[in-house]
Amino acid sequence: MSIGWRRRVSHQEKTRENSITSSRRFAVALAASVLFTSLTLTAVPPAHSAEGLTGRWSGSGAVVLPSGETEKARCKATFRKVGGREFAMDAVCATSSLRVAQTATLQAVGTNRFNGEFVNPEYNIAGSIKLTLSGNTLSASLNGGGGSAYFTLGR
Repeated sequence: MSIGWRRRVSHQEKTRENSITSSRRFAVALAASVLFTSLTLTAVPPAHSAEGLTGRWSGSGAVVLPSGETEKARCKATFRKVGGREFAMDAVCATSSLRVAQTATLQAVGTNRFNGEFVNPEYNIAGSIKLTLSGNTLSASLNGGGGSAYFTLGR
């Protein structure tokens, strides 16, 4: 029969061991959260960055015709990055009486602002377009051909 000798562990030693274990757990948790956050931020561009513009958007707004008459409208737009800080847009908008398609070329002029030119070859209209990106909301204003439009789009 073997008699094992156990060393008595003092309360201070237990407290120190628990403190070291807790510190290790905290360090591992902190490292994991930093790694997860950095992977998340690099994998998906934030919606407020220029790259957050890419993809499909839809929403509604109004068109102010050259006559001054205002019509409600709905739009669907797709944005893609074409290089550097340049983006392209293809959009289809419709009112109760009209459906139009237009394209645009835009430049990022800030982390969430874009300016450019749009073209609607069907009606021979061209003009300026300005966008502001805020989270999952995109505000657009267009001016050209004697009229204007403004839209609020979402993902």
